[in-house]
Order: sequence, then C-alpha cells, then structure tokens
Amino acid sequence: MHRPWQLNAFAIVIFAASLLGGCVSKPGASSYEARSEGTRDPAKAQRLTQDAARILATDPARAERLLTEALNADLFHGPAHNNLGVVYLNQGKLYEAAGEFEWARKLMPGSPEPRVNLAATLERAGRMGEALANYNAALEASPGSIGAVQGLARLQLRTGRTDERTQHLLDEIALRGESSEWRDWARSRQASLSR
Repeated sequence: MHRPWQLNAFAIVIFAASLLGGCVSKPGASSYEARSEGTRDPAKAQRLTQDAARILATDPARAERLLTEALNADLFHGPAHNNLGVVYLNQGKLYEAAGEFEWARKLMPGSPEPRVNLAATLERAGRMGEALANYNAALEASPGSIGAVQGLARLQLRTGRTDERTQHLLDEIALRGESSEWRDWARSRQASLSR
C-alpha cells in the first residue's frame, strides 16, 4: 500500500539530485531534465560525451551544449557529469563544477577522476581540508592514480601539511608524472624536502 507521506524511489533521487547542485530541472535553474527510466538513451549519452571530450579544450561552449544534450538523453551518465564539471571548473563556476563532480563521483564509484576533479575545485575554492580528503578518497578508489598523487603532493606542500607519505608521493611523480614538468617539479621538491 502506498501512503501519501511515502516518497517513491524516483522522487528521492530527484530530491537528492536537486541538493547536489541543481542539476535536475527547476524552472529556469537547469539546462537538462530528468527523464523516466523508459526514455533514457545511454548510447546517445555516451556518443555525445565522447564527441564533447574531443573538443573540450578547443570549443568549450560547444562541448557544454553536447554534454547537456547527453544528460538530457541519460541523466545518470557519469562521464557526462564529470566532463561538464570540467567545463564549469574552467569557466570558474566552482559551485556548478562541484555539483557535477558529486554526481559523477556517485555514478562512477571506482573512478578516481571525479574525486580528483572535485578536490581541485575545492582547492580553488579555498577549502583545503576537504580538498585533501578528496585527493585521499581518489587514492583509495584507485591507489595508482597519478592525478591524485600529483594533486595530493602539491596541496600537502602548498599548505605545509606534509606527512610520512609526502616523500613517497614525490618519488612516484618523479618516476611517472603525467608530464616532464610534473617530473621536474617533483625532483626539485624532493631535494628541498630532504634537507
């Protein structure tokens, strides 16, 4: 028996989604809408997300439109939320970016990427403790994530919150950092940390 005061699962998801960053349709507040389970199109969402990823750096406005369209096709497509968060982060829309990364984090529980992106967003917002916690969560989700290693080490050194892991993090970056700049950065910090 359904009682009037009981919320169905869909209503709970919609309510929770509205708390995460306004991603669910509210008049004038969102550019994509939740759809019923039967009208979701995950294949379309995947294709649009891939198209957006190819142009994210060169045409962010078009990438944003494609990602919004992807989320209209499937609100529960985690990579679209993650990439839309990147667009917002690059635009300086930290609140919107954080909301999208929260969606992605929940929809992609084994992926470190949304956690690293959320940590970077929190770091830019000046919320260093939360940023450190999210870098650590990314490493728990994927211990080998070089993005999480780099972010955590950089923030530890930046805030003076080094610990027994910092030297190991720098060793990892010096060995397999994402770029020569990251590897050089780690080597220079290794020398100063060991003094």
